[in-house]
Amino acid sequence: MKVTDTIQYVGVNDHRIDLFEGQYKVPNGMSYNSYVILDEKIAVMDTVDAEFTHQWLDNIQQVLDGRKPDYLIVQHMEPDHAANVANFLRVYPDTIVVATAKAFNMIHNFFELNLEGQKIEMGNGGTLSLGYHQLTFVFAPMVHWPEVMVTYDSTEKVLFSADGFGKFGALDIEEPWDDEARRYFIGIVGKYGVQVQNLLKVAATLDIQIICPLHGPVLTENLGHYIGLYDTWSSYQPENDGIVIAYTSVYGHTKMAVSLLADQLTANGCPKVVVYDLARDDMSQAVSDAFRYSKLILATTTYNASIYPFMNDFITRLVEHNYQNRTVGLIENGTWAPLAAKIMKEMMSKCKKIDWLKNSVHIWSSVKEENRKQIDAMTEELCKEYIAKDNSLANKNDMTALFRIGYGLYVVTSNDGKKDNGLIVNTVTQLTDNPYRVAVNINKENYSHHVIQQTGIMNVNCLSVDAPFSVFQQFGFQSGRTVDKFAGEKINRSGNGLVFLDKYINAFMSLKVEQYVDLGTHGMFICSVTEARVMSDQDTMTYTYYQQNVKPKPETDGKKGFVCKVCGYIYEGDELPEDIICPLCKHGAVDFEPIQ
Repeated sequence: MKVTDTIQYVGVNDHRIDLFEGQYKVPNGMSYNSYVILDEKIAVMDTVDAEFTHQWLDNIQQVLDGRKPDYLIVQHMEPDHAANVANFLRVYPDTIVVATAKAFNMIHNFFELNLEGQKIEMGNGGTLSLGYHQLTFVFAPMVHWPEVMVTYDSTEKVLFSADGFGKFGALDIEEPWDDEARRYFIGIVGKYGVQVQNLLKVAATLDIQIICPLHGPVLTENLGHYIGLYDTWSSYQPENDGIVIAYTSVYGHTKMAVSLLADQLTANGCPKVVVYDLARDDMSQAVSDAFRYSKLILATTTYNASIYPFMNDFITRLVEHNYQNRTVGLIENGTWAPLAAKIMKEMMSKCKKIDWLKNSVHIWSSVKEENRKQIDAMTEELCKEYIAKDNSLANKNDMTALFRIGYGLYVVTSNDGKKDNGLIVNTVTQLTDNPYRVAVNINKENYSHHVIQQTGIMNVNCLSVDAPFSVFQQFGFQSGRTVDKFAGEKINRSGNGLVFLDKYINAFMSLKVEQYVDLGTHGMFICSVTEARVMSDQDTMTYTYYQQNVKPKPETDGKKGFVCKVCGYIYEGDELPEDIICPLCKHGAVDFEPIQ
C-alpha cells in the first residue's frame, strides 16, 4: 500500500488474535503497521508482531526491489512493534538501528544484541537526512512506554506517531474510526493524559498532512477531527453529553432500579443513556463510554462485605486510567449491612474533580416506593440542565435564575439579522423584582452594543466556574463584526429566537430593552425579563475566580514591561502608551499593570 510516492506501507493484519494485550476484545482483529521510506538512504519504520515475521519480511523485500535498507528506526519497543528487530538484522545485517537510549537498553534485554558501531542513539529533537526526506525525532515518554519517540518527516509532512492515533481493528475491515480508537486510547494510553498533552503541544507546531500510526489506518483527511479527539481524551474532558449506567445485579432487583432510572432519564430529555451489565457486556467498552460521556451512575450490591467483583474491576479500571471531571451518582442494594455505596465512593476518592450527586438510591433487597421516589429525585438532579435546554420541558419563568447574578462574568448574546453574536460582560445588575428588571452595561466600542440598540433584545448567559479560558477567548478576544463566534457550535434558542450557550452556564435570562442610558464610554440597557431558566447548580464564575483559576498566568520571568490584567498579554517596554489597546482582549491602558 502506498502512503506517498516514496513512503510504502509494509505492515500486516492479524485476524487470529482475540484479546489484545490479553484483555481487550478485538473482534475485527488488529493491524501491526510498519513503513518503508524510499530515498537515497532507505529507512524502515518499526517491525511487527512475532507471528508475522515472514509476511512482513516478504512485504519489505517486495518494496525494496533488490535494494538494501540503511536504517531501522525503532520508535517503540513493545513486542507487537519490535519483536522482529533481531530477525530483521539477520536478513539485513548492515542496517543501522536508530532509537532512544532507553530503547537500546530494551533491545538488549529482549534480544541480547551487540549493536556497537551499528546504532544511532537519537536525542530529543535529533535529525536524520535520508536525502530528500528530512526526519526529526521527538521524545514521547510514557505514550505509553518510557522509550517512545515519534518521527516527523518535514519533506512530506508526515508524522509517524508510534502508538498515538492508533485503533483496534485490522485494515481490511471497514468501520468508523472514533469508537475503536477511543476504546484503544482509553485502554492503552489513557492513563498518560499529561504526556499526550505535552506531545500534542509539539505537534501543534508542525505542519502535519499525514499521520502514520502503528495500529489502525493511515490518516490523511480531516486531521483536525482526530487531533481534537486526542485533545479531549487526554485532557479527560467529556466528549459527549450523556449518562452511562454501569451495574451488576444478582437477583434482578438492582437491574429493575437501573431500568426505571434509564427510562426516566430518557423521558426527561437526557440526550444519551447507555446501560452496561458489567457481568455480561464488554468491560473495555463500558470503561471507554464512561470516559466518553459526562455523567456516570454506579449501581451494585454489597457482596462478601465488599462490592460485586465486576463492579470492583470496573471502578479499579476507571481509577487506573485517571477518570475525572465527571458527575457520578450511586445506587446500592443490600439485604443486611449494605456497604456498596460507601465502598464505591471510597474507591473513587482517588479520582479528581468528581461532582457527586446529592441524591442516591438505597435499596433494601427489593425496589419499593421509597426507592422510586429516590429514583425520581436522582432523575431530576441529573436532568436539570437537559430539561432547561428543552423548550417543551423547561420552566421558562424560573426567576431564581436572577439569584445567579453577582459581580460575575457573562456572555451576552444577540443577533444582527445575519448571524448570532456574543460578548463577555462583567456588569449585570438586578434592579427590581416587581416587575423583574435587569441592567446590563456594554462598551460602545463593542459590536453587540450596536446590535442590541437596533434589536432591543438580548440573552444574558451566567457563566459557571467550569467555563475554560477558551470561552473567554471565543467571546472576549475577537469581534463579531468580522468573526462568526458561533461557527461550529451547538445552537440552542430561547423564546426570543436568540442563542443561549449549550454548556458552561448555570442560568440564562432573555431581556427586552425598556430604557437606554448613555454613560459616555458605555451604554446601560435597562431591561425587563421575558424568560429565565436555571441550567445547573454550578457556582457562578466571578471575576476573582476567573483571575485566580481560569486565566493563564502570564510568563513574565525575565521580561520588563506591563501585563494586561484581563487576558495576560505582555507589552514589553519602559513606558505604557496611554492609547494602548490590548491586541487580544481590546481593553485599554487602565487594565494594564507593571510587571513585578
